[in-house]
Amino acid sequence: MNIILLGPPGAGKGTQASQLEDERGMVQLSTGDMLRAAVAAGSEVGMRAKRVMEAGGLVSDAIVTGILSARLDEEDARAGFILDGYPRTTAQAGALDALLAEKGMRLDHVIELVVDEEALVERITGRFTCASCGEGYHDRFKQPAAEGVCDVCGSAEFARRPDDNAETVRTRMAEYRAKTEPILPHYEALGLVRHVDGMADIAEVNDAIETILDGKPRG
Repeated sequence: MNIILLGPPGAGKGTQASQLEDERGMVQLSTGDMLRAAVAAGSEVGMRAKRVMEAGGLVSDAIVTGILSARLDEEDARAGFILDGYPRTTAQAGALDALLAEKGMRLDHVIELVVDEEALVERITGRFTCASCGEGYHDRFKQPAAEGVCDVCGSAEFARRPDDNAETVRTRMAEYRAKTEPILPHYEALGLVRHVDGMADIAEVNDAIETILDGKPRG
């Protein structure tokens, strides 16, 4: 089963991809992770990407597609993959179609995690973690049992990511709507798009995705 997970930053794509890896043995293919791995491995395309990044440039679609092509040739990708963060544009979607056709592979589903912008702002800006063990909390949804004390390790030190603020979230939402949402019609024309409520509980989102992958009728 090969799928694309779509949704703005904070929609929960990474969480859902991790669960699918654990439950189905699928492989999460994140553009950032693949770039870093290619650079670390010293592959030809990885070195091309490294030179571009060191010069402060943006890695081209051709380089990203080359890195993805090499990753899809690895044995574990044959068990099914989850694309997270790619494609981001209609040009990349076209390149992906051509790449998969060349390899005799296909996409089964394009699943969009649909979010409400205001609710997403609240979800992200309320996040904080234990500075010692990394346990996650939220101002509204998950406070420590004892105020100011981590449930897991007892630390009283907490931290927030500097980019977990309303302005950054809204900027990312605007970028997603401008660049990534336009690829949906491309895949809708192929009958691949399914929509899931990304604001539901993690377990509910996972159940909805599993239902799609199992090919069960949607209610």
